[in-house]
Amino acid sequence: MKEKITKFEFVLNELTASNIFIKATDFEIKPSENKWSKKEVLGHLIDSAINNIQRFTEIQTFEKPYKIRTYNPDGLVKSNDYQNKNNQELFDLWMNLNLHILHIVKNQTNETLTYKLILPNGELSDLQFLIEDYFDHLYHHLNQINPEWI
Repeated sequence: MKEKITKFEFVLNELTASNIFIKATDFEIKPSENKWSKKEVLGHLIDSAINNIQRFTEIQTFEKPYKIRTYNPDGLVKSNDYQNKNNQELFDLWMNLNLHILHIVKNQTNETLTYKLILPNGELSDLQFLIEDYFDHLYHHLNQINPEWI
């Protein structure tokens, strides 16, 4: 887990240093009406961060196994109107949320990482899986925005 947290921290530091989201010339271009722009993908990552902060912290105090609630990615991207937000504000929000996630995951213990949860598909898992899944999801979408980052 330490290696995964180190990679996450490295990615956040690299993206902060380069301010690369704001420099992307195609950041706001929608490939089609029903496809997200890269800007909206970043918005989706904001929604993911918000939902996972709640999950990572609620599992600490809620009854176990903790039941993961789903959310509607398309609905959230639309209702948050990320396409029309200021690029710098979006990036700053995304970064601050992920810096908070970094703080949360660094404070987990071997015990808390084994806290049991129920995934939306009904499978039993644990907090470590959920954190690792968050990282994988993040890297997948960052790769969609720019394959050179990850």
